[in-house]
Amino acid sequence: MFLGIGVVLVLLWLGGFLMFHTAGFLIHILLVFAVISFVFHFLRRNTTGTV
Repeated sequence: MFLGIGVVLVLLWLGGFLMFHTAGFLIHILLVFAVISFVFHFLRRNTTGTV
């Protein structure tokens, strides 16, 4: 779940950076959230049980 959110946020960041360069602050906030989402994904991956 966190990996999917992270991928979406990175794609939104890239799209926003290339299309809307004037909204730089908000775009970089998206990047920060994406990185946090990736970190949570890799930290929580070991706690979920797989069959």
